[in-house]
Amino acid sequence: MTEQAGDSGDTIVSAQEQRPAAASAPTESQFLGRTRELKELRADIERAGLDTLAGRKAPRARVLLIAGRPGSGRTALAEELARQVAESYPDGSLRARLTDLDGTPVPTDRTARELLAALGVSAPPGADEDDLTETLREALATRRVLLLLDDAADAEQVDALLPDTPDCLVVAVSAGPLTGIPDVRPCTLGGLDTKSGVELLERYTGSVRITVDPLAAEGLVESCAGQPAALMIAGAWLGARPKAAVADLGRQLRSGPESAESAPLTRVFRLAHAALNPSAARTLRLLSLAPAGLVDPHTASALAGCSVPDAGAALEDFVRLGFLHAVDSPLPQYEVRACLLPELRLLARSEERPAELQLARARMLERTVRLLQSCRAITETDSLLARDRLAELPKALRFPDPRAAAEWLRIRRPALLAAARTAAADGELDTLARRLLAALVRAMVAHFGTRASAPELYELHRLLLDVAERRDLPREKAAALLNLADLDAEAGRTTQALARYRAALDAGRAANDPYTTGRAMESVGAAHQELGDHDRAADWYGRALAQRLARDEREDAARLYGRIAVAHTHAGRYDEALRNWSSAVTGHRRNGDPAALARALSETARVHEQAGRPEEALRLGEEAVEWARHAEDARLQAALRLRLADTLERLGDPAAARLHRAAAERMLGDEVQERDPAMQTMEQGANTCEIRSTSAED
Repeated sequence: MTEQAGDSGDTIVSAQEQRPAAASAPTESQFLGRTRELKELRADIERAGLDTLAGRKAPRARVLLIAGRPGSGRTALAEELARQVAESYPDGSLRARLTDLDGTPVPTDRTARELLAALGVSAPPGADEDDLTETLREALATRRVLLLLDDAADAEQVDALLPDTPDCLVVAVSAGPLTGIPDVRPCTLGGLDTKSGVELLERYTGSVRITVDPLAAEGLVESCAGQPAALMIAGAWLGARPKAAVADLGRQLRSGPESAESAPLTRVFRLAHAALNPSAARTLRLLSLAPAGLVDPHTASALAGCSVPDAGAALEDFVRLGFLHAVDSPLPQYEVRACLLPELRLLARSEERPAELQLARARMLERTVRLLQSCRAITETDSLLARDRLAELPKALRFPDPRAAAEWLRIRRPALLAAARTAAADGELDTLARRLLAALVRAMVAHFGTRASAPELYELHRLLLDVAERRDLPREKAAALLNLADLDAEAGRTTQALARYRAALDAGRAANDPYTTGRAMESVGAAHQELGDHDRAADWYGRALAQRLARDEREDAARLYGRIAVAHTHAGRYDEALRNWSSAVTGHRRNGDPAALARALSETARVHEQAGRPEEALRLGEEAVEWARHAEDARLQAALRLRLADTLERLGDPAAARLHRAAAERMLGDEVQERDPAMQTMEQGANTCEIRSTSAED
């Protein structure tokens, strides 16, 4: 996707103007140095633990700790170790970052869920931390994997995720010790040795400038304290200036405005930032606002207020200059180096006005909302309104087809979820935050379905609830509570769902929203029924029915008569159940809904059979089949015939039962072996009394 015009007239001047086209950054897979550290770490894997009894394996996974300051190459060392020992862990490696780029520790439940998703193990939405970590340990118990936990904030984060098997290995990366984890093997990183540091510089500058002045190169390594991140930026600075000598950079670092006592990375980065043209420098500073540090051309374009092509070119330049690294992805995507983010934020606060930073955030959120709306609209191919909305969008915001939109959503999902969390926590852009959350929910449902997206939807609805409570928006609060309660109920947490349905009812009443109150009352009844309290279920269904009747909502009223009948049937009050099923039948007949009428008649027949009136049950069952035929619903008709066959068998007429089963099989052929949920519900016998149509889609 390309954009022809930006959000403003400001254009990024490419940093490419400052260097020859031949200059480029080396590939990051070219690991160098740290030979001694790698040898010690590999030896620690095989070494017996201090807590291991003689002749018995340790009860948990071995933990290796790589400790060092940001920019010391600690993560690169962990990745290289994982690459070298990969063959010993045939079930693969998992990776998780335990600290967000703003310094906030990642909640353990989120980390556990991400690791489970990587393993292909599902967990119910809204599950608490203990359940998720226990599920993770169970999933790892039969696997031999390497777990890389990057940027751990404390020992508790790591301990909660440790596999209970010695066949797994945990490599933790942290700024300091992980006191509290038994027998942890620490490897503390300093700078690179001088030889490796010079070699790293040479990859950017070429060999000539290093060869003609080796002492200056060694001095530059010393000025950078051998820190890989500082050396990469220094090397990129020299690579962009082929006429500059290595000694020139060393002198600038020593005589620069930054204090000699400041960190080497700070001095090198400030010098490189000052060398950028004003537009590029401003764009780089604004990248500190990108959620989770993940940037694509659209994000950079919105933050800087420029065109997408210019933003993409600037991002490529920032990669060459060592400020970003490219993420392995089918679409252009980049990550701001975590060690640079604190400095970028300081520069943004000192160089940009607060109003400008807020405006940049707003532009970024607005662009994200429009992309999500486009992502969803491309799936609504039959909607004229959706097509009109797509046509109104700029070409850069349109997707060529639904598959491309789904791929974009899948790849950008971590960044989109991070944007949602940041927007909800900000508190100053709540209108945009609500739009973003709603658009993300709709896009995920449209492309992945409710069931597959349930964990993410649960988090998004909780964020919506937080914003609605902060802004005192009862209607949106009620909607969020209903959605959360539905997900709780789906996960089997019926008591928690019931509490949320009641809270949604209160919020709906405060908002004077009839739809929400009716929906909440019906859901309260369903929760009571799930808990086995059929009297309260019937009472709440009755309250919802009264509201539907008062508003002349006939279809919903007919459906609620059926739900009341189900509650009475479970309680053994067959006469009450039959009266309500009769009302449901009458309502569906008046509404002209033959499929719903057929289901209601079949349920009425089931109640008659339970009440000891088999002949009446048989008559109504046959009438239900006839109405299903009128509805031209072959699957429903087959299901009703199968139910009727069960009734005939209980009445002692197996021959007639075989005829109905044969007719059902002829209607569906092989499909009868894979019946939809509605058909399966009909065949569950006397334990289920309500038939509800189920969509084939999530």
